[in-house]
Amino acid sequence: MQAQHLPVFNPRPRIESVEIAPGQQAHVIDDVLLNPEALVDLAVQHRAQFQRPVGYAYPGVEWWMPPDFAGRLDDFFRIHIRRLLGGRRTLAMSCRLSMVDFAPHELAPRQWSCHRDVNDVHPGQCAAASVLYLFHEPALGGTSFYRPKRPPAEIDRLVRDAVAMDGAAFTQRHGVAPGYMAGSTDHFERTASLPARWNRMVFYDGTVFHSGDIGSPQALVADPRAGRLTLNGFFSCSSMAT
Repeated sequence: MQAQHLPVFNPRPRIESVEIAPGQQAHVIDDVLLNPEALVDLAVQHRAQFQRPVGYAYPGVEWWMPPDFAGRLDDFFRIHIRRLLGGRRTLAMSCRLSMVDFAPHELAPRQWSCHRDVNDVHPGQCAAASVLYLFHEPALGGTSFYRPKRPPAEIDRLVRDAVAMDGAAFTQRHGVAPGYMAGSTDHFERTASLPARWNRMVFYDGTVFHSGDIGSPQALVADPRAGRLTLNGFFSCSSMAT
């Protein structure tokens, strides 16, 4: 990628911290890119490289970003966000452009509920994640955050069974209906919902349960200019608590 065509992060961002659960905050930045259209143009240019993931539950297509752009996100995170989420030093990071485009009937059981970006964090480390909304239509949905309502062992079993069981067996055992998650359930309470906005970026603890708010699945398309295009970042850090 040529540097002059890469998106540029706002050097003076206005950060709003929003409580998403007791003791947990998400950090919201509007107008995070000076030229957000450049990132949409990149998605259009590389549309053929978007693929459905293998081995995890993202319900759409994605393209992992090359290091020259990932480094720009890493720098923004280091300068403005990392300390707010308890990180001391970034150990690893990656980012991808993504588009949710599964119809509800295509979803597997592990896509019917909220999820964590990281299930286990090594001692002395912490995990962070981010989402940047690159669409104008609010109906395509923001992000909701959840806390478990059941004991950890029961939630762990739910997560394992969602991977191992087919839809009918999973519903019979756990009573979870097929489709995109829409608010609180028997297993999870929605604690906060952050609406999508063009060029808005949200950073949060990667161990917090969350889900995209897909209230209008009929609007989902695999078109970077019309679909639910997002940039998702993932960060592993040493912890300030150590």
